[in-house]
Amino acid sequence: MTWISKSVTGLGLLFLAHACYSAHEHSALHSTSTAALSSIASHSTTASNVTSLPIDISIETVVAVFVICVGLVLGSPELRPIQWRVWAGKIEREGEKGFMSSDGTVDKDYVGNPFRVLESRPGFIDIRKQRKEFAEWVREGGVAVGAPKS
Repeated sequence: MTWISKSVTGLGLLFLAHACYSAHEHSALHSTSTAALSSIASHSTTASNVTSLPIDISIETVVAVFVICVGLVLGSPELRPIQWRVWAGKIEREGEKGFMSSDGTVDKDYVGNPFRVLESRPGFIDIRKQRKEFAEWVREGGVAVGAPKS
């Protein structure tokens, strides 16, 4: 993560902590004022006063979560292509330079050319050619290795 994304995420966390503290203080003040009023009032009326959070605390919470999301998205690495041919083409064109992280190191899952195995495998076996070579070897009196000569 860059310092910009870290600072935006930190600012969002600070906003969220303030919103949580404000919500806690609001509920604590509301519960103490309700307890004081209920001790003064007669016991015959038992109506529950349920109040919701003030709108400024709710807005601060939503804004804080949005700022945290923006900070995390700014710090996330670039998405990789879904199609294998696009991914392999990028590896062949850019090499290790295309997979450097922000701190200058190569990603841990960089393996190089993904087609290396296909390019280094042997070609197809020509059975007819091998059969012809074997027939010529037998005509010439070929003897198996390790077999006694007669």
